[in-house]
Amino acid sequence: MSFNSDLCFLPATQLAMLMRTKKLSATQVIQAHLDQIERFNPTLNAIVTLTADSAMQEAHRADLQIATGAPIGVLHGLPVAHKDLFLTKGVRTTFGSLAFKDYVPEVDSLPVERLKKAGAISLGKTNTPEFGAGSQTFNAVFGATPNPYDLSKTCGGSSGGGAVALATGMIALADGTDLGGSLRNPANFCNVVGLRPSVGRVPNWPDQLGWYTMSVAGPMARNVPDLALAMSAMAGPDDRSPIALEAPGTIFNQPLSRDFRGVKIAFSANLGGLPVEPAVATVLEASRSVFEALGCEVVNAEPDIAEADEIFMLWRAWRTELRITPLMAEHGKKFKDTVIWNAEQGIPITGPQLARAEAKRTELYHRMREFMAQYEFLILPVNQVLPFSLDLDYPRDINGVPMQTYIDWQKSLYLISALGNPAISVPGGFTATGLPVGVQIVGRHRADFDVLQLAYAFEQSTQFGLTRPPICL
Repeated sequence: MSFNSDLCFLPATQLAMLMRTKKLSATQVIQAHLDQIERFNPTLNAIVTLTADSAMQEAHRADLQIATGAPIGVLHGLPVAHKDLFLTKGVRTTFGSLAFKDYVPEVDSLPVERLKKAGAISLGKTNTPEFGAGSQTFNAVFGATPNPYDLSKTCGGSSGGGAVALATGMIALADGTDLGGSLRNPANFCNVVGLRPSVGRVPNWPDQLGWYTMSVAGPMARNVPDLALAMSAMAGPDDRSPIALEAPGTIFNQPLSRDFRGVKIAFSANLGGLPVEPAVATVLEASRSVFEALGCEVVNAEPDIAEADEIFMLWRAWRTELRITPLMAEHGKKFKDTVIWNAEQGIPITGPQLARAEAKRTELYHRMREFMAQYEFLILPVNQVLPFSLDLDYPRDINGVPMQTYIDWQKSLYLISALGNPAISVPGGFTATGLPVGVQIVGRHRADFDVLQLAYAFEQSTQFGLTRPPICL
C-alpha cells in the first residue's frame, strides 16, 4: 500500500482533524481519494459519475479557507459521494434508470445540501439499483457493483455503491436511503457501518411524499465515530420537511463511550421464525458473548410484530405505484420487472385497506414500545443470507424455504422499518470463506444516539471493521 492509499483508510474524524490543524491539506486528501478511485473503481463500478475537476476546485477553496482562518464546517475537506437517488445540482442523477440517464437536476436534495454546507467535498455519485428497488446493486445504465470481499458476489443495496466506495477507501463518508434496509444491507455485506435513523431525524427534500414515514435518509461510514460525525451534519430540523425532528444534529457530538453493565437487551436469532442461513446464524450467535462481556444482560426474546410484513408491503406498493405508474405512462414499461411488479401491486390497494393497516401499525407501535420498556436494545440478524451471486437478482429460497417476492430474503430488515425504530448494522465477523456478516442493533423509539453507543462498544470490542477487502491488500 502506498502512503496515499493508506491515507484513504484513515477515519474521517482523524482526516478532519489533520486538515483543521494543517497537517494535511484538502488538496492532498482529495487527490489521494481520486487516485484510489482510479485504482479500484474500474473493477468495482461503485462511483458511476465522477466529478474530479470540481472536487479539486473545492479542495483548493477549502485550503484557502484554512489558510485565511475562515470559519469551516465539521466535515471540512472530507471526500464524500452521493447515492444516485439524491438530486445533485448540476450533476447527472439517473436513479439507475434509462428514463433518467441524462437528467441533470437544478437543486440538491436536503441531505446533499447539508453535507456540502458542513464542508464535505463531493467526488460524484454512487451506484444503486433502479429507483433503489431491491437490495442488489445493478441497473441498465451502469451495470452491477460487485462485493469487494468477493467479486463474484453482490454488495447488497440499494446504497451499494456507497458501501463499496467506503470499504475500499474511495470516500470517507457515504450517504444513502433506507426503505426496506438499503443502508443496513450493503453495510452488512461490505463490512462497514450503516444507520437507519429515526423517521425525520435526517429530513429529506424535495420529496413527493413529505409525510411518508417508511423511507429515511442517513449515513454510512467505516466506523461508528465517523457515522456520528456524519449525523452531526445531516440531522436536525428543516421546515421543508413536515416530519423533521426538532433535535439538532449536535446531539451526535456527545461522547460515545458508555457503561453497559446491567443493561438488559433482547437477543433474537430469527425474529420469530424467519429462515436464516446457518453461516449468518453462527456469526450472530458469536456476538452474544461480546454483549455479555460488555456487562449486558442478554435475554432470548423478540417482540410480537406479526402484522409488520403486511403493513410494510402495502405501504411500499402504494408508494411505488404513485411514483412508477406515471413514468410507465410516459416511458412505457422500460423498467426492470420487479419495479413494474411492485407498482402493479399498488394499483388495487383500497382506502379501507390502508386505514386498517395504519390502525394495525399503531397497535404494533404500542406493542413494540411496551417490549422495549423491558429491553433497551434488540439484537438480531441484519440479513438472513450471505452475499449471493452477482448474477442473481435475488435469492429464490433460504434453507429450502421459497421466497415469494424479490425482497422476502431481507424481512429481518424491512420488518424493523415498519416499526420506525432506529437500527444500525455494525460489522459482526466473517464466515470461513471471508464474507462479512453484520449484527443489527435496534433501539428504542427515537433513541438513535443510544444505538450508536452500543454499536461503538461492540465495535471497540471486536475490531471487525478494520479488516480491509482482499482487493485493497
